[in-house]
Amino acid sequence: MPPAAPAVAQARTGLIQITVTGVLWGTTGVAVQLLRESTGLNPVSIGFHRLAIAALVLLACTAGRLGALVAALRAAPVPLLLTGIGLGLYQALYFAAVALAGVGVATVVSLGLAPVLAAAWEAARARRIPGPLRLGTLIAAVAGLALITGATAQPTEAAPAPLLGLLAAAGSGLGYAVTTLISRQVSQRTAPMTLTTVSTVVGALTLAPLALVAGIAVPVRVDTVALLLHLGVVTTAVAYALFYAGLRTTPGSVAAVLTLLEPLTAAALAVALLHEPLPLPVIVGGGLLLTAVAATYLTPARPDTP
Repeated sequence: MPPAAPAVAQARTGLIQITVTGVLWGTTGVAVQLLRESTGLNPVSIGFHRLAIAALVLLACTAGRLGALVAALRAAPVPLLLTGIGLGLYQALYFAAVALAGVGVATVVSLGLAPVLAAAWEAARARRIPGPLRLGTLIAAVAGLALITGATAQPTEAAPAPLLGLLAAAGSGLGYAVTTLISRQVSQRTAPMTLTTVSTVVGALTLAPLALVAGIAVPVRVDTVALLLHLGVVTTAVAYALFYAGLRTTPGSVAAVLTLLEPLTAAALAVALLHEPLPLPVIVGGGLLLTAVAATYLTPARPDTP
């Protein structure tokens, strides 16, 4: 009986770590919107600053293990590079979606589409029709997206170009799904910290040329520096460290559901701090989309049949 107590404590700690991760990720959109409004920075430039700061922090934390980073790149250069490039691109698309469609809509659509698209791809790759429950989740996701699209078609102050923002959010969700599928195999043989550090560095380098063209100059003010540090250190370096630590004792399906706190946090902060409107169709559509995500993760995979 005594050995069970530490295991229970570790499992509880893992749940707390994943929960905190979802809340931290949920603050990203609001921080991006505040930073964009106060500095006029392009979404790509904000994404570059975020990844660059995170990369510096992670490199400092792994300074004594640079050999492991090089070895990982030599062992799997293509998937690691593609993971980093995907990280940079889908993050830039998400930040663009925030600027065009608002924080709540961008977060719900980009986060909600990714796992549903991944499930659809896996079904197509296996050349079989999804089961009734999985098919129902896909229909719910499409219905939720349709409701959100219909309710946000008209420009507002918080969403100056909502349809373009929805396209950017959908592109971000697609990019996240593809990147996750690419990195899934390499993550089995690469330490989480190593994978995160390499992908973050590559992501920052990917966005660097685009950011230089758009402009990366930032006014040195307390609020600006604080927002950039929050994005780079808190929502990236710290959040991912907590996430991977929590995964050691938390099943992936449970972790995925807990991270649904991200869009809920983002929507709540957008309403409270940015005064973004949340019409009833958006609330219903977001609920359908998030329900589809939860069902996608919690539905056990059907065993392969000959």
